[in-house]
Amino acid sequence: MANIPFPRLQPTTEQGPKAILPDLNIRLVCPDCKNPVPNIIEEFANGDLVCGDCGLVLGDRIIDTRSEWRTFANDEGDDPSRVGAAANPLLDGAQLDTVISRRDGGSGMARDLNKVHGRANAVKGEKNLIQAYKEIAAMSDAIGLTKLIADIAKQLYKRVEEEKLLRGKSTESIIAACIFIACRQENVPRTFKEICAITRVPKKEIGRCFKTLIRTFETNVSTMASEDLMSRFCSMLHLRMEVQKAALDLTMKTKEHGTLAGKSPVSVAAACIYMASCLYKQPQSTRDVAQVTGVSEVTIKNSYKLLWTEREKLLDEKKYSGLDSLPSP
Repeated sequence: MANIPFPRLQPTTEQGPKAILPDLNIRLVCPDCKNPVPNIIEEFANGDLVCGDCGLVLGDRIIDTRSEWRTFANDEGDDPSRVGAAANPLLDGAQLDTVISRRDGGSGMARDLNKVHGRANAVKGEKNLIQAYKEIAAMSDAIGLTKLIADIAKQLYKRVEEEKLLRGKSTESIIAACIFIACRQENVPRTFKEICAITRVPKKEIGRCFKTLIRTFETNVSTMASEDLMSRFCSMLHLRMEVQKAALDLTMKTKEHGTLAGKSPVSVAAACIYMASCLYKQPQSTRDVAQVTGVSEVTIKNSYKLLWTEREKLLDEKKYSGLDSLPSP
């Protein structure tokens, strides 16, 4: 179960006899020289297994397992390799299907044969998986996520399909929940509204799928904090580094004093960014902050009002000299 991505929280006990594994401690030693560190050479040209010290032939008719680079294609072929593509761990089956080339000199017959052969050998489950993987990759690119996060979301989606957990749920909602969990797991959090914007799935639907997956699979999903969102929001607003540091410092002070207790991390980050921008005379309107963070202007104003009333506790006058220039709520 350790090698399975996203194992269940309470794995079921395995039934039936255990498979007999090969003994990896068996070594092939030359009976003539009996060297404890054998120097066995595989001569694929002659098909012999030869001792490199004394030259004794230990075996014949061995199979060459190396790649074969001879080409038997016509002039249109680019790849001289006769082996197929690498197996995709995200798909099931042996994946040794024959593929008919589309190139035949321009007659078009090979292209038609490729289409007919593809329809005949298409597996419905794999087609759905491939389509879901394409959507995950496209959505990950849309919000600037790395390939690692996209692969984690694909692995989680495959586990959901194998376990048949979210029957009746739309594919879009499952994909949205998988991307959300993958972001949290890699400490690159995205808000629910950001996931909703690219997947067009309601927030409640993503939340239901998210809770089901968290209760079922082992994940190291951490709670999203305001500090995790600060650098991304500040860069989107084109704020200077000193403003970002002030907003981060303000967020930590807010947590210590419990000024914005009960507010969501996104609301705390939005209010702190707004106050820090005003403090350094690079004010951002509540409308601009709301568009970037996804928080309503009313929430930002209410949170800023709480910060403004306790500004002397949260901000050091020696470090920040512009407390009097802060706009009153």
